[in-house]
Amino acid sequence: MELENIVANTVYIKAKKSELSCEECFIIDSDLENYLKGFPFNAFIRSIYFARYLQWKALERLPVTKHTFRMYRVLGKGGFGEVCACQVRATGKLYACKKLEKKRMKKRHGENMALMEKDILQKVNSRFVVNLAYTFETKESLCLVLTIMNGGDLKFHIHNMTNATGLGECRSRFYAAEIALGLEHLHSKRIVYRDLKPENILIDDQGHVRISDLGLAVVIPPDGSVKGRVGTAGYMAPEVVMNTRYTFSSDWFGFGCLVYEMIMGHAPFRKRKERVKREEVDRRVCEESEEYNEQFSESAKMLCHMLLQKDPAHRLGSDSEGSAAVKSHSWFAHVNWARLEAGLEEPPFMPDPHAVYAKDVLDIEQFSTVKGVTIDVQDVAFYTRFCSGAESIPWQNEASFFREIIRDKLNSLSLMIETECFDDLNEFFEFDGRLVENLDRNRPPPAAPPSRTSIFKRFFRKPNPSSQSITAGIQTTHGRTQPSISTTSRSLTPTADSAVGSHAVLHGPTVDPLESLPEWVYPPTSSNLIPVDDNTPKPVADASIDINHKLATEDKNRSAQLLINHEPVPHSHASHLFVCCTGAFSE
Repeated sequence: MELENIVANTVYIKAKKSELSCEECFIIDSDLENYLKGFPFNAFIRSIYFARYLQWKALERLPVTKHTFRMYRVLGKGGFGEVCACQVRATGKLYACKKLEKKRMKKRHGENMALMEKDILQKVNSRFVVNLAYTFETKESLCLVLTIMNGGDLKFHIHNMTNATGLGECRSRFYAAEIALGLEHLHSKRIVYRDLKPENILIDDQGHVRISDLGLAVVIPPDGSVKGRVGTAGYMAPEVVMNTRYTFSSDWFGFGCLVYEMIMGHAPFRKRKERVKREEVDRRVCEESEEYNEQFSESAKMLCHMLLQKDPAHRLGSDSEGSAAVKSHSWFAHVNWARLEAGLEEPPFMPDPHAVYAKDVLDIEQFSTVKGVTIDVQDVAFYTRFCSGAESIPWQNEASFFREIIRDKLNSLSLMIETECFDDLNEFFEFDGRLVENLDRNRPPPAAPPSRTSIFKRFFRKPNPSSQSITAGIQTTHGRTQPSISTTSRSLTPTADSAVGSHAVLHGPTVDPLESLPEWVYPPTSSNLIPVDDNTPKPVADASIDINHKLATEDKNRSAQLLINHEPVPHSHASHLFVCCTGAFSE
């Protein structure tokens, strides 16, 4: 009866949300939260779904290094380093890797800016903003792995693809609507972008656009504002040029400049290739009005005029309605915002997968070597804070496509990559209704793979340092003589039936790494013996996570990169072995 009342109250909130006070909604939501904290949550942590959740989180938390990716050609350059294409070895997913050179960043005191950009990217999750997937470091650089956009930027399309005649209202409206949704998402997170211009709007393979380069973005405190003359000349709002305090109004002014340029072919306060000083551009922004021609419809002209108001109090989108006022303008009357936000609207332009919508690589200016800068202990601490590995939501989105065929266009060749490396973690039951091996504690693990130990290793192998005493005695196994081994450092006993060749199998104690979890979450005792390449199981007591840096020499497109418990784990055994590391995470 209690659950029925809570469900009824929840439905009532959805129906009467606009009429109920915040206090009334909070009381009803608290009842639902308190109910979920009880029996439902306790049932969940004792279910197979919680065990699977721990396995996924353990996989997500594996360390990320440069060996996680394959690096490809340079796409461009940023303020502190180059941007190149990269591919995740385990899945074949393509990304863009933005490198921040450590010495160059330290010389220009850009640590705080880089960390702020990374922190803001972690808060963002929108199909209209470039998302952060991974962060890692190399000896020379800090690396941000971001959504790759192969269609070029709007500046290239406006000035190089149309001879600066504009994109037309239909195409401009589609891009403007998606950019407005991107700004709406940023503003919902209290983020002011502050650098809206054609160079920072990128097009993906399907023709959709995203906002990129959040290096100048800043988070506004609740009921607060920011101050700073930040941005690009000709796109900064008058309040930014005059260095007064502002909130989200500056982004809507930049949005108006962008819509104007997409239709007209040049910026509203500076014509293309016009040689003019920055001071003159700032004066035009604050004092002069923009000009329109026959390329603008009446509704487009009205939209730009309302967005380019000098006074932020009179500017469209700057009032309490925010993005809703912009979206309700007559120029967007035929836009289906729900379908657009879901990514269901077909773009008016589809990039050619064989074309390169950017400068030639040879035209990209190379960075010079930074001299006289050394890395100290404080820098190392900053790098550790910066590098957080895989980001949860992008990584989970990447994993959700593992069972599909990923089509990548690489060097004008269609590369078909079918990644099924995590299929085992998507399954719960066998065909006969039994639990799969890695969730059923009553089933033993699969047999160990065939031995790959070479004859040289068998003859010239080093003795085990942990064995402090070897007692006399001979056992016969498979027609061979084997020494009977006993150790004083651990309570390990030999198993004659499992001895193969010149090796003996040692059974160690079961290790429970997280005692607070239900007992059945963990694998059976036999699962704590990890089969390795030489057919010798190893106790989990010595387990530690190791990262395989030789994935390229094995199965490049189907490798799960599951290297657990001190030894590389083959893909075919990754699933049942993965349970052994579930105790490493308590979140």
